[in-house]
Amino acid sequence: MTERDEREELQAQLVEDHDDDDLDEVEGFSGPWYTFPPIRNALIAGALLVTGWLVSQFNVPVYVSNSIFGFAILIGAYYWAREGWEEFIKEREVGIEALMVFATLGAVILGQWFEAAFLVFLYAGAESIEEYTFARTRTAIRALLDLVPETAALLTDTGEVRIPAKELKIDNVFLVRPGERIPTDGEIVEGASSIDEAAVTGESVPVEKAVGDKVFAGTINTTGVLKVRATTSFASNSLQKIIQTVEEAQGVKSSAQRWIDRFGRRYSPSVLVVALLLVVIPFLIKANFTTWAVRAVVLLVAAAPCALVISTPVAISAAIGRSGREGVLIKGGIHLENLARVRVVAFDKTGTLTRGKPVVTNVLSTTNETTSLMRNAASIEHLSEHPLAKAIVEKAQAEGVAIAEVRNFQSLIGAGAKAEIDRQMIYVGSPGLFQQLGVPLERLETEIERLQAEGKTVVLAGTEDRIQGLFAIRDEPRPEAKRAIQQLHKMQVKVAMLTGDNARTAKAIAAELGIDEVRADLKPDDKVKAIQELEQQYGSVAMTGDGINDAPALATATVGLAMGSAGTDAAIEAADIALMGDDPSRVAYALKLAKASQQISFQNIVFSILVLAVLIPGALLGLLGITTAVFAHEASELLAIANGLRITRKRLA
Repeated sequence: MTERDEREELQAQLVEDHDDDDLDEVEGFSGPWYTFPPIRNALIAGALLVTGWLVSQFNVPVYVSNSIFGFAILIGAYYWAREGWEEFIKEREVGIEALMVFATLGAVILGQWFEAAFLVFLYAGAESIEEYTFARTRTAIRALLDLVPETAALLTDTGEVRIPAKELKIDNVFLVRPGERIPTDGEIVEGASSIDEAAVTGESVPVEKAVGDKVFAGTINTTGVLKVRATTSFASNSLQKIIQTVEEAQGVKSSAQRWIDRFGRRYSPSVLVVALLLVVIPFLIKANFTTWAVRAVVLLVAAAPCALVISTPVAISAAIGRSGREGVLIKGGIHLENLARVRVVAFDKTGTLTRGKPVVTNVLSTTNETTSLMRNAASIEHLSEHPLAKAIVEKAQAEGVAIAEVRNFQSLIGAGAKAEIDRQMIYVGSPGLFQQLGVPLERLETEIERLQAEGKTVVLAGTEDRIQGLFAIRDEPRPEAKRAIQQLHKMQVKVAMLTGDNARTAKAIAAELGIDEVRADLKPDDKVKAIQELEQQYGSVAMTGDGINDAPALATATVGLAMGSAGTDAAIEAADIALMGDDPSRVAYALKLAKASQQISFQNIVFSILVLAVLIPGALLGLLGITTAVFAHEASELLAIANGLRITRKRLA
């Protein structure tokens, strides 16, 4: 079975994961830790345990201390014993809780009330801490909703009305003043400002926004006054989608988790059968029943695979929660696991490694009249909707060059445009246009070839007799792109570029960024073939694109990452991982987090197996008592949980 086949098989079982994962049963919790119900019961059981032990030290009837131990057992086992019993009776499954129920009953039958209460107390404590850990993980991601203001300044025909933010509807226009948070996703219809989007995208540097730009719920308007048109309801804004995606992802298991679960469904019943044999066989052969019965109870405790079962879920859940708070939505443990195996990352070029918007990089006037050159070109191009034309107009506006009145504008399809300015016909277009006009390029030919070799598009401006100058335009690489690729190389991960752009432009950008492999002039199905070839050549492949145009490639790759997904439903749906910002270095962050999570999970698995390898022989040989076995067993579970939680604080170098 290929990696891709394995991934598809696991994907088909994601619904099953949600059905049987304990995480789905754990709700968020935000109060003091000691008020969390399972912890509260464990603490009460502990207090009763100590009270019963103290009472037993005095000359009082045994039934008094045993009664106290009995209350400790009933209170401490209330949550987990009920779950284990229902699982055993209704689902006909023997889980860890069922093993602990039988161990407790065995200890009570043998008259070891203190040991039974001690077992219940420690197991209840370990289980409650585990549940509290998952509950806090959910609460932490839900706390993102606290970033949204409770009210919004709705603009109506009669003026400004302050309403609850949850009542905002699509197409409502609301006002956001400097220092205020944005109540829901929208589009700026008036004003400009710098927006702090760290809560949604994880990017610490504020982003400049103006009319037509998107803004997201929970982000901070730092400078100007904005009028925003709501594009989503409060219930479906970016923060809500982040929370929903992360909570669903925490229930999707990795293949290691699934293997451990399958192992547990066979292993736990086997432990119960062996324990029963330890009781029945000595009875039949007239051996010491009490000795072997105690060993059976000890075995039920010592062999229960608690630490093994929790070894991967705690690290994966914590990693997914951490990444979600930092603008990286990982849609399940399987994708985190696959990401850790990635050997090559393929990037789409436009909008992923580059800004997705052409800008003027060079202006060269043949007459040293740069202002006149920009005035003529921008005056003609402002009548065009072509992206290259817009780049020239924006350059002129940035330089403060006024637009002149034009007459007789005519678009020259595939070549450029022409119009009269100050009673003179001005042409703006490709070098081929001026060659058709018979205007010599000798003086500029070398410069044109140099700029084109850098992946830039050259636009000339002039008359029928002479060239006034040129503009070099290119979709520039993002400032973070080179750093992102350097980080991936440092991790021994190869980087490829898959683009539909021409080979010359693609190779120029790739050389500038240090990309290992370039494949250009690709259609969507060509990108799919390229992903398959890269997977055969290197191994697991991560594809990073916009999540819509690159959907086939994202689906084909071992892991698909959609970049710049804030507010984009289609992008989040198409990819295995959605990067809410436009920073390609978040890909390297995701890889580092995945590798760290896998390393911690592996440590926990090895540790758990070693603990079982020591405790099981000790139980069978009678080297361990119930108290010792319980203490060692629960201590190992707590250590596994603590190790798994390290991912929330681990520095990703």
